[in-house]
Amino acid sequence: MNLNFSQEEITFQEEVRDFLRRELTPDLVNAAKQTSAVFTEKEVAMEWQKKLAKQGWLVPSWPKEYGGTDWTETERYIFSSECAQAGAPNLIPMGLAMIGPLLLGRGTKEQKDYYIPRIISGEDYWCQGYSEPGAGSDLASLQCKAVRRGDKYVINGTKIWTTHAHLANKIFCLVRTDNSGKKQEGITFLMLDMDQPGIKVEPILTMAKDHDFNQVIFTDAVAKVSDRIGKENEGWSVAKYLLEFERSGGIGGSKSLSDLEFIKRLINKISSTHQNRFFTKTYFRKVSELEIKAQSIQYTSLRILSSLKEGDSPGPESSMMKTLVTDLEQEISELTLDVIGYYGIPFQDTGYGSNKDSNWR
Repeated sequence: MNLNFSQEEITFQEEVRDFLRRELTPDLVNAAKQTSAVFTEKEVAMEWQKKLAKQGWLVPSWPKEYGGTDWTETERYIFSSECAQAGAPNLIPMGLAMIGPLLLGRGTKEQKDYYIPRIISGEDYWCQGYSEPGAGSDLASLQCKAVRRGDKYVINGTKIWTTHAHLANKIFCLVRTDNSGKKQEGITFLMLDMDQPGIKVEPILTMAKDHDFNQVIFTDAVAKVSDRIGKENEGWSVAKYLLEFERSGGIGGSKSLSDLEFIKRLINKISSTHQNRFFTKTYFRKVSELEIKAQSIQYTSLRILSSLKEGDSPGPESSMMKTLVTDLEQEISELTLDVIGYYGIPFQDTGYGSNKDSNWR
């Protein structure tokens, strides 16, 4: 098993670094650091998305005819790792990582030809209508109802915890179209416009007053039958297919190592101010423990890539990555808060109703 990059891969890595040095501005990096909510600020993410789209590097895993790159798994890993280490903003996943791949896998040619370019350009900004007040973890219990009338569906009901619904012009939804059988069998997957009289968006604020979540109320809202993905009453299988992309753990470790480097700098800064050697020793030991975990994840990622290059199955390790990375990110967040201590008391009001400068810079 060879864990080293080939000369061609090293050349590609330098190409990525050159692009990041040229296009990833200090303003974008700083804006990414200021992100305190679920998603990156829309304006920040869209600016970075446009730069990647212009380069042709926005959706590396997609088919080349729809904007993909034909990169190998290793090249994709190199690209994502370099972006993470450089501090690039996270892209908004609803279009690029969810409805886009779903359309490519399950959509009609007409749907793909219309929606895919609009996702890449950012003309369409999507949100997800799944959870309801009485259907969260038990999603199959959803009751938001759609009735077909000719070439349209008329929708009534409510969705909740809908991230960025107040910013989106499109929503993809699971709706109830039949109550006669098992609850999973009467669900249909629809795409529809947010900008219509039958849709009302009400904000749900977090404790920090962040406005990411919303309640979306449908009152005779309309979706075209041509904007249905899959057959009527078979939306549950479509939703499960989409969740393969949403829940994909991927491969990584680089971002975690970058975050830990930031914590080291933070520890040095605080300890130099207070000349507290015990503080430094205590927290550097904790950082070292998390670095070992991050490096283990990174080397597991490289083993997976090596297996793929040899034509083998990635094995069970790839299925474990989502949980391992998520747990590590939580530990890093907790350690960061512990290190910051009372320095974290000042409140950065980025929430709903705050007088934010319209220029995010």
